[in-house]
Amino acid sequence: MLFLNSKSPCLALLGTILASTQVASAIQLDLGSTQSIKNAASTIAYGMMSYYKGNLTGQTVGLLPQPYYWWEAGAMFDQMVHYWYYTGDTTYNDVVTQGLLAQISPDKDFMPSNQTLTEGNDDQAFWAFAAMSAAELNFPDPSREDVSWLALAQAVFNEQASRWETTTCGGGLRWQIFSWNKGYEYKNSISNGCFFQLAARLARYTGNQTYADWAIKTWNWMESTPLVTPQYNIYDGVDMRDNCTKPIPLEWTYNIGTFLMGAANLYNYTDGDPTWRRILEGMLGGTKVFFPASLGGNIMQEVACEPQQTCNYDQPSFKAYLSRWMAATTQLAPFTKDFIMPKLQASAAGAAKQCSGAPNGGTTCGRTWNTATWDGKLGVGEEMSAMSVIQANLISKVAPPVTADNGGTSKSDPLAGTDTSSAESSDPLLTRSITMGDRAGAGILTTIVLGGLLGSTWWMSFGS
Repeated sequence: MLFLNSKSPCLALLGTILASTQVASAIQLDLGSTQSIKNAASTIAYGMMSYYKGNLTGQTVGLLPQPYYWWEAGAMFDQMVHYWYYTGDTTYNDVVTQGLLAQISPDKDFMPSNQTLTEGNDDQAFWAFAAMSAAELNFPDPSREDVSWLALAQAVFNEQASRWETTTCGGGLRWQIFSWNKGYEYKNSISNGCFFQLAARLARYTGNQTYADWAIKTWNWMESTPLVTPQYNIYDGVDMRDNCTKPIPLEWTYNIGTFLMGAANLYNYTDGDPTWRRILEGMLGGTKVFFPASLGGNIMQEVACEPQQTCNYDQPSFKAYLSRWMAATTQLAPFTKDFIMPKLQASAAGAAKQCSGAPNGGTTCGRTWNTATWDGKLGVGEEMSAMSVIQANLISKVAPPVTADNGGTSKSDPLAGTDTSSAESSDPLLTRSITMGDRAGAGILTTIVLGGLLGSTWWMSFGS
């Protein structure tokens, strides 16, 4: 979909009023204290989950209220799976499980009837990530015997592999699943990056080389397009109608983050293959744009919208995903720790200082981590990002993600999702081995042509 890249006037006015009249003490954070980090995460978790009303009578289970889109609820539940993983606090587990299961369909995938007509590949993938995290972190299994966290993720993989589109640009996933949605002619980095990451995580968890082959195929295709530069800048997307030749040069934290996470899983799965180490090192270099030298080089910033104060409702959450995936990368590829941890530490300290708003008598987190005074911004995304980067500093205190052969309990179903209609594709999703023709055909990426994009307030970003 198209999103207005400007602040809601009402929200902006509210933020200005609140910022000038209601400021609390910042969250006290001692990064040398495990308990202090857990306490800070607990405070923010309460604030974030206060936005969720799906567990109240008359509300829709699994959905955030307007103006938040469906995908962000899935991302929020993933964050809460990680909250449990880092802190051991089970307070929200039942709500998380209930919310995730409420948004699956009778086909046991994340294509619920209340979202199907407008759902994009990236949207579906963020729900799959929550299920995949639940499997990898041994989050309590669902009580339903016909559902497992792993099988839900496998179903999404199978459906998305069946949507791999080769008629233009040599391959890749479209942004949108259905032709009637804006963005159907756009192949973007987040949809393909999510598929890459999901395939890589499934390869590591299951040991099934077919998943790794799909991840490799996706990365090869990305590299053959203008979406990835030699410096590992990852651009937003390309338009299929000009053969994917003109990338939209917007960079977002979650784009580089999802590829970083996928590459880290493949590095781990291949026992440290030098190719994936080289790619990981390149991607770490590609993250530097989000840690501006003007802020000291270690504080994260959403550079495409944060300095200009033009972030929409989606974009304040993007830093949560880069924080989460950078932390996981240090477990899967320990050589990255010295680069990553100073950034997570400085960003966490800044985020805690921004958690000093009190519009409802509690503690509200803002967006700009380089300032110690609450900036008046508030919402699910701001809370999620702050919680993510703060609790990420516990990564050395927790066990790495499990696999099927090393502690994993979630049941596998390699054929999950294969009985489901794959939108307008007649290709059944096959977890098949990739042929040499597939490898050679990895081609060019895609995005939508938006007239006057860079000078306009309208743009393509993420969403559903």
